Formats: sequence, C-alpha cells, structure tokens
Amino acid sequence: MKIDRIISLAALGASVITIVLVLKKPQPVATPQPPAAAAANAQSFQEKVQQLQQPREAGEPPAEVHVTADEISAAIAQAAGTLPAAVAGQAAGDTSLSSPDAVVAPGQPSIKDYQVNFDGDIARGQFVADIGGKSVVITLAGHLGSKDGYATFDPTEFKVGDLSIPVSLVNDALQKKLAENHEQLKLPDNVGGIRIENGELVMTQK
Repeated sequence: MKIDRIISLAALGASVITIVLVLKKPQPVATPQPPAAAAANAQSFQEKVQQLQQPREAGEPPAEVHVTADEISAAIAQAAGTLPAAVAGQAAGDTSLSSPDAVVAPGQPSIKDYQVNFDGDIARGQFVADIGGKSVVITLAGHLGSKDGYATFDPTEFKVGDLSIPVSLVNDALQKKLAENHEQLKLPDNVGGIRIENGELVMTQK
C-alpha cells in the first residue's frame, strides 16, 4: 500500500507539473513590432510579392525575393485584421496571405497572435490557441519547402506552453491535418518554390 501511495502521489505530481508547463507562457519566438514598423514591413512584403508578378524576358532567370520574418509576421497580422492595412484597397485577386483563421472550422480551437522567426533553414512559429476556455501557447518549428506547387512542412520541434512534445508523437496528426487543408497550402500562381535559407524566406518566380 505504501508503494501504491507513493506511485499515486508521483503520478499526481507529474500531472500537476504537466498542467503547469502546458499553461506556462514560453519565451516568445519574436519581438513585437511597433505599429509603424509593422505597417512598413507589411507593405514591404506586398512589394516583394509583386516583384514575382512581373513578366520576365525570354532567357531571363526567374526572379527571387528574400523575405524576413518581420515582414511575414506583419503580413500575417494584416491578413488577420490585427494590423491597419498598409496597402489600401487590396483586390480579391492579390497574392497577399489569406486570413490565418480561414482553415479553422467551427468547433475547432481558435488561434491568434501569430509570431514567426527564421533561424538558418528552420522556420519557427508561435500562436495562442483557445482550448477548453484556456489560452495555450503553441510553438512549432521545422523545415518549410515546396513540392508540385504546394508548401510542405517537416516539423523538428513542437511545444505546448513550456512543455516539449516529441515530434514523433505529433507528426502523423500534423501531416494528416495539412493534407486535409491541402488547397490552403497551394502556392500563388506566380511562385515556383519557397525555402528557408540563411534566416530568410526565399520565394522563386515560376
């Protein structure tokens, strides 16, 4: 009985620690941008994307643009409506990001407060998910690329709050979710490929 009680107390302690780690706010992956800087970065993102829309001469190599994590974060915030539009009157056919909440179906946890950071060839994202009435910070990192006109993502890190989860436990579910939202991962018609290189997102013209 004494051993059973010790095991029960240990299990209870582990559960408490897990809950604390899940609800604990981890270190942010990026520094919040001042509104003026965010607006400028969102506009810079749009201008770089527009460069890929320019027709190229015969024999000319595809254009290539390098996008910073701050520009991506600002563009996501603008698309989500949390940043005043830096470029007014966007047409429905623009290649700007669609709302990040577009893939969230009714009844699923809502997600907000996106942050993005690039480190070498690793993309790291962080967002807040409302799960069961609790706000939980999710951190996800991995290799971002493209194949056959669609974005791909191979995770290398997954954290819920401050609790690290082995990637092997979540990768199958993540890839299944990405497959279910396959069309959301389709690259714009003018983008031939994407990759993370030297801490930047590199987009190549089709």
